[in-house]
Amino acid sequence: MLSAFRTAEILSAARKVFAEKGFNDATMDQIAEAGGLSKGTVYLYFPSKRDVYLAALMQGAEELGVLTVQRMGAVAGFRAKIRAFFQTRLQYLEENRDFFLIYHSEFGNIMHPVALCQDFRDLYLKNLVAFEAVLREGLEAGEIRASNLTTIASAIYDMAKGTMMRRLMLPTGTSVDEDVETLTDLAWKGISN
Repeated sequence: MLSAFRTAEILSAARKVFAEKGFNDATMDQIAEAGGLSKGTVYLYFPSKRDVYLAALMQGAEELGVLTVQRMGAVAGFRAKIRAFFQTRLQYLEENRDFFLIYHSEFGNIMHPVALCQDFRDLYLKNLVAFEAVLREGLEAGEIRASNLTTIASAIYDMAKGTMMRRLMLPTGTSVDEDVETLTDLAWKGISN
């Protein structure tokens, strides 16, 4: 129990430091200080800065994936599922800005061969395949028109990603709910029957 608590403490501190400093400029000393821990304790749980970075990234990405699946599964109808997808992602951004600063920094480098660990790529593909399955359900129910489901899933993910980047980097005059409604309407009008 203490181990899980300590790991969560370290990862929370790491997200703050990486979000502020970036991977290259962050140090294990800064992570330890931000978590109120000794550097030795941080190294006990994570043998390198890269390990703690990837763990912080994976923890947030996995949590977001689970929340997205749960919330999409809790509603009926494809339009409601699209709305739940956007709502979950944008709300998670508002509650976890430090995570998204490192997530989008890393995700922007996804095509660089050494930038991203295979686990993160696998998680991204798993989430994309899960979203394609939801699209397939909408297709089979006659709610959406036949089209390339992989392209649609990727486009909807990119719509969310672009909006999250805007909310991270620019002052926004819109609420999360306003952005969710705009994105939902745009996606729905593009794929509905």
